[in-house]
Amino acid sequence: MIPNDTALLVIDILNPFDFSYGETLAQHTREIVKPINELRTYCEANGHPVIYINDHYELWKADLELIYEKCSNGKSADIMNLLRPSEDDYFLIKPKHSAFYGTALNTLLHHLSIKNIILTGIAGNICVLFTANDAYMREFTLFVPKDAIASVSEEDNHYALTMMKNVLKANIDDTGKLLGE
Repeated sequence: MIPNDTALLVIDILNPFDFSYGETLAQHTREIVKPINELRTYCEANGHPVIYINDHYELWKADLELIYEKCSNGKSADIMNLLRPSEDDYFLIKPKHSAFYGTALNTLLHHLSIKNIILTGIAGNICVLFTANDAYMREFTLFVPKDAIASVSEEDNHYALTMMKNVLKANIDDTGKLLGE
């Protein structure tokens, strides 16, 4: 059961995958689309805020349409179409790996009276891990469903999940268990 004071973060899901190993990360990301959508549907139905936080791709504008257009291509369109933020979702951009660094995320979470965060997205071993670390230092309780984050390699993803569980005290149960299914 997800506590009332919980927000869902979707990290870097708007992504062109136009870098080394981008195709591999895109393939792994396709595997997490369904669990993220299940979490998003649950959160929307139960009044939990959904917050997308994304790289800015040198645009430096928190303009969803502009970033969506910049990232849309043959590698990303199927992922982005299924996980496109709704009008009720929040959308922030970030300058570096952590969703907290140089953003309004911490202020937004406090404004929304959030105590628990569900972290999803990519890359699990970089941006999700750095965000989890910063959330832990801010004393948020962490849920990182192991089937809702992806990295370029399975080994890196497993390592990140292990670190989040053992060091950051994150719950890494899969989405079904988290939702009580």
